[in-house]
Amino acid sequence: MDTSQSDVLILGGGVIGLACALYLLKAGASVRVLEQGTPGCGSSHGNCGTITPSHAAPLAKPGMMGVALRSMLRADAPLYINPRFDGLRLRWLLGFARHGNWRDFASAATARAAILQRSRRLLRDLIRDEGLDCEFAEEGLLYVYRTAKLQTADEHDHVAVLDRLGIEVQRLRGDQVEAMEPALKPGVAGGLFHPGDAQLRPDRFVAELARRVLELGGVIETGARVEGFTTGTDRIAQVHSSRGSFQGDRVLLALGAWSPLLGKRLGLRLPMQPGKGYSLSYSRPARAPRHALVLREASVCVTTWSSGYRLGSTMEFSGYAEGLNRTRVDALRHGAASGLHEPEGSELLEEWWGWRPMSVDEVPIIGPSTRWSNLLYATAHGMLGVSMSAATGELVAAQLAGAKPAIDPRPYAPARFGL
Repeated sequence: MDTSQSDVLILGGGVIGLACALYLLKAGASVRVLEQGTPGCGSSHGNCGTITPSHAAPLAKPGMMGVALRSMLRADAPLYINPRFDGLRLRWLLGFARHGNWRDFASAATARAAILQRSRRLLRDLIRDEGLDCEFAEEGLLYVYRTAKLQTADEHDHVAVLDRLGIEVQRLRGDQVEAMEPALKPGVAGGLFHPGDAQLRPDRFVAELARRVLELGGVIETGARVEGFTTGTDRIAQVHSSRGSFQGDRVLLALGAWSPLLGKRLGLRLPMQPGKGYSLSYSRPARAPRHALVLREASVCVTTWSSGYRLGSTMEFSGYAEGLNRTRVDALRHGAASGLHEPEGSELLEEWWGWRPMSVDEVPIIGPSTRWSNLLYATAHGMLGVSMSAATGELVAAQLAGAKPAIDPRPYAPARFGL
């Protein structure tokens, strides 16, 4: 049997696993990453690549569960719950509903803001210092409104939260938004501009992280699907994969939406569900937006890079159902067409779907396990894996080194779920 040893064995080669690997290598640890496909082939690949402290507020708040339940009647709704019965998903939804109160909302927003703001600062330095070629741009994110009613509602909730957290947001009139973005059709009611947000090309970012991990002496095992574990009394002794068996002084679970499936094999019940997202990638249109956009009524995110253009978003809770839902892909097209002069590029390059790892309280799970002495978690980042990646890597490296973390680790601790 092929058994290889490293200081840290990382399960998962997405943006979180690779960011953790890079920070651990820079701290002097030896690292091996097990990835079932190729680096970044999951939700790291096809998201819109926005880096968003502006997304500190969680979805769960009073009234949101009613919105979610009504969405069962509309397969093209931005937030959609498939009505098919699924016991695990139902249990998660009930837990999600319990967090839909103002106390939990404020607690989650504070925890998310701390890691988002720290990661935003780190990403700029990491990309520069490590020479990561990923089309990083610090140009902000613009929410675009075609109805004053929705903008007023967002100003009451979204802006109030960001103001409390010290995250800058600028209120704009419709004419100001149209002047900023000639790509928009006329009839804009107003906008909210988040100058602290940024963007990058996520597939290139992950590829560059993988490149640096290898250059610094890390090992990435591709096609290594985790199949089981050998455990002692309180310790993971070996991880068995389709590429052989491996050992690590520490094992880091960074499998994103697959984390609950593997966790079961360790007797763990991670309170997570996959939230399916979709995107469409095109060649760059002639009248491409200058900033990353969120077309609020349609809940469509639009990102432009020098090398391409992407429409994305939506949240679908359908368990682990694979494949494209054509209704939801078409909703992205229709939503973009409602707001943009040129909503699609001349060449469609990719139709994509991926599972986002959604925790029941919408706060990532990062830190040491209370059940297995050599297990750590770095998972459940929801829609914000790219945005939170650098701070997650820094936090994991600090915890393994016994150093004081730059942010308070307690809100993210697995112990809150008895993990």
